[in-house]
Amino acid sequence: MKEQIVELIRRAHAQLPRDVVTALRAAYRREDGEIARLQLRNMLENIKLAKKLGIPMCQDTGLPIFYVYLAKNADRKAIEKAIIQGVKEATQKVPLRQNVVNPLTRKNSGNNLGEGIPLINWKFSNRSATEILYLPKGAGSENCSAAKMLKPSEGLEGIKEFVLETVKSAGGKPCPPTIVGVGIGGSFDLAAKLAKEALLRPINSYSKRGDIARLEKELLKEINSLGIGPMGFGGRTTSLKVNIEYAACHTASLPVVVNVQCWAHRYARAIVHGN
Repeated sequence: MKEQIVELIRRAHAQLPRDVVTALRAAYRREDGEIARLQLRNMLENIKLAKKLGIPMCQDTGLPIFYVYLAKNADRKAIEKAIIQGVKEATQKVPLRQNVVNPLTRKNSGNNLGEGIPLINWKFSNRSATEILYLPKGAGSENCSAAKMLKPSEGLEGIKEFVLETVKSAGGKPCPPTIVGVGIGGSFDLAAKLAKEALLRPINSYSKRGDIARLEKELLKEINSLGIGPMGFGGRTTSLKVNIEYAACHTASLPVVVNVQCWAHRYARAIVHGN
C-alpha cells in the first residue's frame, strides 16, 4: 500500500487533472493581452514538461493533505501507517521539497512529517474498496485564504463582498488564475473545512443547489472583472472557478471562509483494495 501512496503523490505533482488543464487552455484562447497570454502559455508548457519528465510542476510541493473514504472493514491503522510512510518515502523519491516545520521553533522535520501532518481527513463509506485523495496545498495560495464571522444581517451581499475583498487583496500572490473554494455556514471550523472541500469538486461542475450555482457564477464573473489576471499581470482571467459548499448555521452567526488555490490545482485519487 505504501508504494501506491508514493505513486499517488508522484502523479498529483506531475500530472494536472484534465478539468484544470481544459480550463487553462480555454483561458488562453479567450485572453487578448500579450503578457497574460504569455503567462498562460508558460503554465501550459510547464504542465507538458512535468508530465513528460515525471517531476513536480512547482517547486512548492505543498503541505500533504489526504481525504480517505474508508471501505467497510478497512484497517484504518494500516492505511494511516501507509500514508505516513508514503509521504516520507515520496519526499526523497519524487522528490518533494521539505516543507513541514514546527510552528514555533521553525525546525524542519526533513521528511514532510510532523505533529498532525500529514493531515488525514477520514470519511466512511459502504464501498468495497478504500479511496484516497491527495491534495497538496502550497503556501503561496494558502496564505491568501481568509475567514470572517459575518453578521446575519449582512447576508448574501456581505458574503459576496468578503469573497471579492479576499481575492482583490491577494492580487498576484496566489499565482492566479486561481480556483476559489468558499465555505458558508456551520461553525467557524466547519466553514474552513467546507472551503477546502469545495476545492475537491471538479471545476467543470456547479453546485446541485440552484441558488448556490448562481452565486458561484456571479462571483466568478465579478472576480474576473477585477482584471488581476494571470500571475497578477492583468488580463481577463483572474480565477478559473468558484466552488461553494455550505452548511446550516446558528441563527446569530454567518461564518464564511475563502480558501484560495493556485493555477497548479494538483490532486489525484487512488483506489486501495483490501485492508
